[in-house]
Amino acid sequence: MRIMGLDVGDKTIGVALSDPMGWTAQGLEVIRRQNIDKDIARLCEIIKEYGVEKILVGLPKNMNATMGPQGEKVLAFIEELKAKVDLPIKTWDERLSTVAAERMLIQADVSRSKRKKVIDKMAAAVILQGYLDAGAK
Repeated sequence: MRIMGLDVGDKTIGVALSDPMGWTAQGLEVIRRQNIDKDIARLCEIIKEYGVEKILVGLPKNMNATMGPQGEKVLAFIEELKAKVDLPIKTWDERLSTVAAERMLIQADVSRSKRKKVIDKMAAAVILQGYLDAGAK
């Protein structure tokens, strides 16, 4: 089952995909947000192209596990997505996913300007890999 992982932000959406066996996550692309219809249209293209069967959306929570303003925005995005996509959509706690992605890129000696371009898809991969590693279905 191929799963698409999303790191939804105000300016970008990081997209990652699992391999068909559901073992590993790879960053695919960063969608520059334009408007909700165009954003979801691009996600639908990816779903069709890769045969995605489930969507996992990183849900940003505060460190004390409460929902903040960004979490509310992501939940609103999920509702819009559900209206246009007939696939199961799950959420996954994404606390510190961007920090973990940044650390990996620094260890790989990726320059700051290049990190900025790929950090969101790497964060999406971290979120999705956490889900896969947990054996969640």
